Amino acid sequence: MTEDDLRPVDLDVYRALVDRPGTAADLGDRLGLRPPRVGAVLRRLLGLELVTRLPGRPSRFAAVTPEVAFGGLLVRKQKELEKVRLLRAEFQERHLRAVRGTDPAALLEVVRGSDEISRRAGQVMRSARREVRFVDKPPYAQPPTVLHPVERELLDRGVRFRGVYDRAALELHSLDDDLEAGLALGEEARVVPDAPLKMILVDAHLGLIPLDSAAPELGTALVVRPCTLLDALGALFESLWRQALPLAVHNHGSVSTQDARLLALLTTGMPDRSIAKQLGLSYRTFQRRLSDLMAALGAQTRFQAGLRAAAKGWVQLAPPD
Repeated sequence: MTEDDLRPVDLDVYRALVDRPGTAADLGDRLGLRPPRVGAVLRRLLGLELVTRLPGRPSRFAAVTPEVAFGGLLVRKQKELEKVRLLRAEFQERHLRAVRGTDPAALLEVVRGSDEISRRAGQVMRSARREVRFVDKPPYAQPPTVLHPVERELLDRGVRFRGVYDRAALELHSLDDDLEAGLALGEEARVVPDAPLKMILVDAHLGLIPLDSAAPELGTALVVRPCTLLDALGALFESLWRQALPLAVHNHGSVSTQDARLLALLTTGMPDRSIAKQLGLSYRTFQRRLSDLMAALGAQTRFQAGLRAAAKGWVQLAPPD
């Protein structure tokens, strides 16, 4: 706790003074506090410029207008936060120099066990300041869900999320419950037929990859710090991103939500039976819906249907420049 951190009793006294000014004795009576405690809190609030002493005797106190009082407190907090950011950058650089100069093996950290891997994934992502890039494919440390609890927090903070999904991963996730939740918050998603490995990359300073991408279960992972391997992983991600097809559900009211989802999955190249399963349809019902949709678009082939749906803004066929 810093000297600017407000304790519950500080806030209680400030609230009481916002309601109406009063003496220390009056505050003690209102809040059920002993005089020495009230005096200590008032001195603290005076020092934080949240309270002012009114003229006259006995001394009466009033709350400084909240806009003014908390505006100053916010500025001081922002300065403290900036100092912490600068210290983090300084010590990260110092640590990197020390590691590179002594033991190259320290650039890699082995993490074992699904629970520990999940915990470290959250830690790695929370260190992001600008962007999180990830490739999603089996196997998983925990049952697969797309919207990691940390992702919502970071997207709300303005951190960019770009995800490349292996088609096999797409078949394991729920489009309406998982994928669309992230897309609605601002995640950018694309799909590739077969990703070479799964990864999480945070800015240019941390990565998390499985030790064995071919293993049926994710039991061991590597945390990668700045080095040639991390640079290579970043280049691999960007290559996959350029090759991948966008995943986006555009529903402007012209088609049903389910048809918009069908079109989005169709353009990723997923097999028909997988799309039917993802949408919760029988294969026969899926074929009928697809046929009706193609007829509505006046399309004779799927390719033509994709072009016409893209022209209407229902799907995005090619990555943006």
